[in-house]
Amino acid sequence: MDMNFGSQKIIADLLAARTGQQLTEDRSWRIGTALSGIFRQIGISNVDQLVCLLDQPSHATLSQQVVEALLNNETYFFRDRAMFNQLSDLVLPQIAKERRQERTLSILCAGCSTGQEALSLGMVLLEQKARWAGWKIEITGIDISHGAIATARAGTYSQFEIQRGLPVAQMLAHFTETPIGWEANEELRSLVRFRVHNLLDPMPAIGPFDLILCRNVLLYFDAATRRRAFSRLMESVNPEGWVMLGAGETIVGHTDQLALVKGGIGLYRPTGSRLEANFMKRA
Repeated sequence: MDMNFGSQKIIADLLAARTGQQLTEDRSWRIGTALSGIFRQIGISNVDQLVCLLDQPSHATLSQQVVEALLNNETYFFRDRAMFNQLSDLVLPQIAKERRQERTLSILCAGCSTGQEALSLGMVLLEQKARWAGWKIEITGIDISHGAIATARAGTYSQFEIQRGLPVAQMLAHFTETPIGWEANEELRSLVRFRVHNLLDPMPAIGPFDLILCRNVLLYFDAATRRRAFSRLMESVNPEGWVMLGAGETIVGHTDQLALVKGGIGLYRPTGSRLEANFMKRA
């Protein structure tokens, strides 16, 4: 076996073991590019040398750095705007109706990366203040990447990041320009908390969630890992709650515990919940 190919497989196996994500052979080209910063930092030039270092007894920190470098943290504000419009115009009003007695709203963003998705949801809610007056609202963002969660908690974004998907009016309403970037205002930050957590592990003592967003996360799992991820989601969602997947993701062959909301975009409810036939007709 070619040494470089064997080393790439070891790196791919490390990523799969830690995160469940599959770095298939046709995506192995990412390894050298993604790890180039680590190569420079520790004074090596290739994957073979890296694997030798990972074989040392005190490799835990380096292993974590490698895994985090390989994770796909692509995100931006209001990514897939049509899905956020669906949440704003249809799903959240329906949740407000269904939970008007409890007046609590709990949302999970799984695979939240550097926080833009969770903060986008926060902006949607703040722009519906009359609807949510007197409610207890909490948005939780989880991600396996320590670096991504650190960025999310800081809530400060570069000019490039803040302009990706965020109209000027919302940027000025919810962020303040500082010497180090655009910082989310306290009112927005107070709605969201972030924590390092692997979706495949049992959820900490939080939830159940009325709405779970798990978009563009399952794409990187094999079939068995997707089934495991769906099991974790079903442990965490309110029996009368909602789950939103990425537009290119599906439950077919992975779980029978969710039912597609007709006319929705990547939108599901737990099997047996009170699905309203006329839900999408109110669009």
